[in-house]
Amino acid sequence: MGKIIAIANQKGGVGKTTTAINLAASLAVLEFKTLLVDADPQANSTSGVGFDPKENRVNIYDCLMNDKLAKDAIVETETPNLHLLPSHLDLVGAEIELINHPNRERIMKTILEEVKNNYDYIFIDCSPSLGLITVNALTAADSVLVPVQCEYFALEGLGKLLNTIKIVQNRLNNPLQIEGILLTMYDARLRLSNQIVTEVKRHFSDMVFDVIVHRNTKLGEAPSFGKPVIMYDADSTGAVNYLNLAREILQKNGGINPQHTNELLKVNQN
Repeated sequence: MGKIIAIANQKGGVGKTTTAINLAASLAVLEFKTLLVDADPQANSTSGVGFDPKENRVNIYDCLMNDKLAKDAIVETETPNLHLLPSHLDLVGAEIELINHPNRERIMKTILEEVKNNYDYIFIDCSPSLGLITVNALTAADSVLVPVQCEYFALEGLGKLLNTIKIVQNRLNNPLQIEGILLTMYDARLRLSNQIVTEVKRHFSDMVFDVIVHRNTKLGEAPSFGKPVIMYDADSTGAVNYLNLAREILQKNGGINPQHTNELLKVNQN
């Protein structure tokens, strides 16, 4: 049975979509069957792996609102072992449409349970809000990964997100765990970046991933080509960062032994 990881932070511009695309792709090239669920109305994960969100295809909105099955919406990407449940711009109205729906917080959980056994990992790219769609993602997830950028307002709102996670744990999804806090957009030249790393680790210690994602132009360029960075430039810092994050998650979840992961990394980097 696959593990569902929601990637969430109500603050925008912290690297949620970048992390969702590239972590999912990294696990896919490491030979784990992976599903990327785009639960953001901006549909950047959808376009970031090569699909036009304006195209008329079955998507997550249809699954949430029109009782379509996930298996009918999922598409294969160019990255081996990586599938996508695409988003659509119509998703922006789903928050309001779901308000009077019975069981409104658990619809995504029901949708994903039918395909959960088909994948090793499922990643949900959440929108930059703590609205009903994000609550659905947290209710469906086994754990939540929180990207935090190495900038001045890094800790702003993080407490609110953790409080929301606690509410979801208490009321909707008791087993929900925090997979970890991921520091992103790190620039070793800036003293501020190092200060933020120290501060976040001081506050959250064991919750913080060892891997830090550096600022990298290739990470920014890859989505314009509709590719994860590992398919765009496997030797780039961004690709290596996310491969190492994939390895850290695998080791944490006992999904693979470290020696085998190292071998796979070497194969994919050569």
